[in-house]
Formats: sequence, C-alpha cells, structure tokens
Amino acid sequence: MSMPLESVPFSELLRQPVETTERLSRARAVRLRRRDAADLVLMSADRAAAEGEVVDLTARLLASVVRREPALVREVLPTVLPWVRFLPPQDVEQMADEFVATAEAAAALGSTAALSQLLTEWRHSAEIHADPDLHRILAEPSSDDFGPVTRPAGE
Repeated sequence: MSMPLESVPFSELLRQPVETTERLSRARAVRLRRRDAADLVLMSADRAAAEGEVVDLTARLLASVVRREPALVREVLPTVLPWVRFLPPQDVEQMADEFVATAEAAAALGSTAALSQLLTEWRHSAEIHADPDLHRILAEPSSDDFGPVTRPAGE
C-alpha cells in the first residue's frame, strides 16, 4: 500500500492513453496532475476493490480487538502516529475511541473520508498542544466576538 504512485500530467493520459494506462503494470496507481483542479488517481478496478476489501477487514478487525482490549489501541497509537504524544492522556483516550468507531462506520459506508477528516482534526489538536504559545493563546478565555469568519479561498 505504501508503493509510490507514478505521477504524470493529465494531458499525457489524453495524448497517450495506452502508454499511460500501461504504467499500472509497474505501479499501484498513476497520479494524474491537473493544473486547475485536484489531481486524480488512476487505478485498476481489481486493485481498488482489493484495497477496499483490506480497509474494510482492517477496520472490522481493529474494532473487534478494541472491544476485547480497549487499552491496546491507546498503547500503540504513539508508535503509529507519533504526533499523538503531544495530546493530553484524556485526549488520546478520546481519539482512540473516536478512531475505532469512525473506522468501523467508514468501512461500512465504503468511504474513508470521515476517517481522514478525523485524523486531520486530531493532528491539528496535537499541533496546538505542541506549541506552547499557540496553546496559551487558544486556551485563554475570550469574551470578544471577532465577527463573521470569511470563507477560505477555493472553498
């Protein structure tokens, strides 16, 4: 799963479809770089189905293990996600619980988007805890209303 993706401009797929798709015999997938939009990934349907099956099985297996040994996930999280070490212990416990529940639900839906979002949110929390100045600023009580938040560019 960690095999690197070959990366080519999207236009190569349009100009040389056979040659571009033949790259799949040497790579797990091909990243199609686009200038004005998010990149795409080209992968064989068999490979996508196999990877989906592995994700589903892994999520269900993890959920089953955690039900029997809940402390195990909390114990191994820092070796898998080193940034977890910056979270307070109660947050690690909460993250582990949310991770397992979300992984199980995501597998049932066949979409890992929610799990990816959860990891991003917890990683940002760890970044805040890792920076004492930022943590102090964000932890201070505030009675001010800073007004409406503008939508980020590109959203």
